Amino acid sequence: MAMLGKRNLLSVNRESTPGLYLDGGELGEILLPGRYIPKNLAQGQKIDVFVYRDSEDRLVATTETPNAMVGEFGYMKVLSIHPQAGAFLDWGLSKDLLVPFREQEFPLQPGDWVVVYVGLDPKTNRILASTRLSYHLSHDTPAYRTGQPVNIMIIGKTPLGYNAIVENAHRGLLFKNNITAALKIGARMKAFVSTVRAGGKIDLSLDAAGYQRVAPLTGQILEALQKSAGRLDFDDDSPPALIRQKFGVSKKAFKQALGKLYKTRRITFLKPGIKLLPESDWSPGK
Repeated sequence: MAMLGKRNLLSVNRESTPGLYLDGGELGEILLPGRYIPKNLAQGQKIDVFVYRDSEDRLVATTETPNAMVGEFGYMKVLSIHPQAGAFLDWGLSKDLLVPFREQEFPLQPGDWVVVYVGLDPKTNRILASTRLSYHLSHDTPAYRTGQPVNIMIIGKTPLGYNAIVENAHRGLLFKNNITAALKIGARMKAFVSTVRAGGKIDLSLDAAGYQRVAPLTGQILEALQKSAGRLDFDDDSPPALIRQKFGVSKKAFKQALGKLYKTRRITFLKPGIKLLPESDWSPGK
């Protein structure tokens, strides 16, 4: 059966003037409008589509992908306010996404960018958004291990650092003393679990800890050196933002990796930059 607010792999039932009708199982036939039909798609073939409701509340399919699907969090722009209904957001589809007034934790205005949860209204089965994030985050203690990589989305800045949503389920915190550059709200990135706290909250780091962090990074630096004729314009004086952009790690982690490579005579410092030494000069190290 097709799932509302999700991507589905559906079979083509029949062709009509407005488009193709897809087999939605218990939901019945679902129209895929003509502008979304790929070439050479025939009856009986399957197509990957997103299923939602149009402005007339009819089930429709699209090959487009929204900024967030049902059960997910997204960062979206407020387009307009309806005095009776609520705020309408741009979620990447031809029909805008509604945040009813009852689901607004704070008043929204056109032009605002907000983090929202996308869900189904249990009464009407319509797709709606909510800025009341805490209601849609798990408060159960997750079974993460220290150092485990996770996917996060930045949702706000606090005096302690940045709040984030971890794996679309839990609230996390990146402490400012572990961040070398400002982060953008709505940005998605990889992080690492530092501590799991009661109530489902997680302390995060943008870098793995200890050897788990340094060992893969040294390999990454060596690979970059080999691809650039043995020289890089990066060293322990490089700006943190450029290091993060190039290698995806903090300056502290980068300096630790350079120290490891220097001690084992893989590299030498050019000031500025680093140079790869011949393998005959390398020492085993630890």
